[in-house]
Amino acid sequence: MATILPELVSYLEGLPEPHILFDRQYRILAANAAYRRQFSPTASVIGRTCYEVSHHISVPCDQAGESCPLARSRESGQRERVLHLHHTPQGESYINIELAPLRDASGEQAYYIEKMEPLRVAQGQPATQGLIGRSAAFQRMLELVSRVGPSQASVLLLGESGTGKELVAQAVHEASARAAHALVVVDCASLPETLFESELFGHERGAFTGASTSKPGLVEAASGGTLFLDEVGDIPLPMQVKLLRLLESGTYRRVGSTELRRTDVRVVAATHRDLKAMVADGRFREDLYYRLSTFPIALPPLRDRVDDIPLLAVALLARVVPQRRMAVAPAALACLQRHTFPGNVRELRNVLERAALLADGTHIEPLHVERALGSDALPAASVAVTALTPEDAPMPSSDASLRSVERAALQAQLKAHRGSRAELARKLGISERSLYRKLRELGRPS
Repeated sequence: MATILPELVSYLEGLPEPHILFDRQYRILAANAAYRRQFSPTASVIGRTCYEVSHHISVPCDQAGESCPLARSRESGQRERVLHLHHTPQGESYINIELAPLRDASGEQAYYIEKMEPLRVAQGQPATQGLIGRSAAFQRMLELVSRVGPSQASVLLLGESGTGKELVAQAVHEASARAAHALVVVDCASLPETLFESELFGHERGAFTGASTSKPGLVEAASGGTLFLDEVGDIPLPMQVKLLRLLESGTYRRVGSTELRRTDVRVVAATHRDLKAMVADGRFREDLYYRLSTFPIALPPLRDRVDDIPLLAVALLARVVPQRRMAVAPAALACLQRHTFPGNVRELRNVLERAALLADGTHIEPLHVERALGSDALPAASVAVTALTPEDAPMPSSDASLRSVERAALQAQLKAHRGSRAELARKLGISERSLYRKLRELGRPS
């Protein structure tokens, strides 16, 4: 094994973040104190390969379907950064890896230094909170979150209803330097146009009927932190220009005031709408769209994350029935993995909660899953209400007849349903917000 300069080892030892040094054969030559404390408190890693220690595999990452930073550095000749799922004493965890090549006297890459930083906002194993997954689609999304999180860039989250946009917004916030400050959620879909401005920017006393006192807005509450604009496609056009001014200059005015106020917020927006189509139709400002979408992240639907369903099932059961230690039988998991889940993770949670209520023992069996899914077995047109309406997916105008069928199906569900709006939303596998939007389109009271 190569002899390493003691000055280099001493330098690594003093770094606060976990670092290792390894050679071109992937053999670890040095590991600093921070690495030993966090990743290998009981056993030495010196002389072992990085891929065996981190991944418990016998070949380099790029030969096992992973992105290998060493291979990428050899190709690019520079630093490389990747997100990997590593084995740790606490289980598998997502780790941000930054690799820097060290060159010898001839200019060839001789050694490599890796800095490792755990990504604490997601797990590759069941957890009681946060993002959970290990599928390729999930990891691609998570790598984007890890890259944009520490920056100040505006983020636009794009995805179907139920894919976890608020959880991803939370992850972006927690990965930033603003994590110690507030993450303030603005539910753009539920705010009436007449109240939108005062809720967002605040108002002065006497600004309108009923404004008996001055009130700060959500923008002010988020100062120093992150402002999450959920369902940004529902922002009224008159408000869009004021939001654009906030994004571009960090300034705003309370309703009823001429005083220009300043705030320091990072904006994360989310929508399931096709904002580009809305821009083309004149329903969304083009300049605001480009300002919001500095860094877009597409959230994968659950049907593209089938391999994550077993992990999600364990975690979601712990959340919906914490008082019961329940497991899902392998055949029941296979049944769940065959379902398309138009309502995504939210629908999976509902199905698991129903299945748990149907099961008397500690295991959810295929029969329980089939019965739980059966309560969502709506007529084809009703399913289309969940998956294909204009709010949930872009639809060309030539499909007007299908849209009419979908609306008719929702009308039929409303007529037959005798419970609350929340129960109806769960039955359809959508959020209450999505249901309220559909009701408004139908001209029905919410």
